Amino acid sequence: MPQKMLLCPSVFNLPLDNIRSELEKLDQTDMDIYHVDIMDGTFVNNFACSIQELELVRRVTDQGSHKLVDCHMMVMNPHRYIERVAQAGADIIYVHPESELIVSATLDLIRQQGKKTGLVLNPNTSLESVKDLLPITDYLMIMSVNPGFAGRDFMLYTKDKFIQANEYRIQRGLSYHIVLDGGATREVIHDLYHNCGIEGFVLGKQELFFQQDDYNTCINRIRTF
Repeated sequence: MPQKMLLCPSVFNLPLDNIRSELEKLDQTDMDIYHVDIMDGTFVNNFACSIQELELVRRVTDQGSHKLVDCHMMVMNPHRYIERVAQAGADIIYVHPESELIVSATLDLIRQQGKKTGLVLNPNTSLESVKDLLPITDYLMIMSVNPGFAGRDFMLYTKDKFIQANEYRIQRGLSYHIVLDGGATREVIHDLYHNCGIEGFVLGKQELFFQQDDYNTCINRIRTF
């Protein structure tokens, strides 16, 4: 059996006009990690959350349930911002290997800030290309959609990468968490969790946001998938 599910609501889906009240509702649920996307319009063709929104998430949960906060950095040369993101309250900092010349140095910098390291694999990035980095990776996030936009469908051909990542973790006795980002529907979550040993899921519009039920009901339902 896989580990307990790690449910990671994506803050990118929250409406800006009442983001604090929505965060407070989320904070009262059995979710695990806030997922905060930061984009620069260059690494991906879009913009998302800002450092100020990351700080807001940190304040809300510090005043409430003290949940973890991750930051998915879809930016070029993210080493320039690691210290700032750490100070803003991220517990886990994800970077893409394509975004840095020496990504191992960036992972070391994250650890120097006392934070957990995260590595992100795009659909066209192989597991083989990052195996040397996995011993210093705490969270491995696998994109099942092309990064930059919410609400896209799970790309079926990425499933093998999840299976490989879990098998490699077991074979090498490594402890990194594996997280899905993109297309997290009931069917996808059930399959990856029960059949592939994947424990982490970034939650978006498919099962959490813009639903008829409230956040608490949705989170509890997802845990039964």
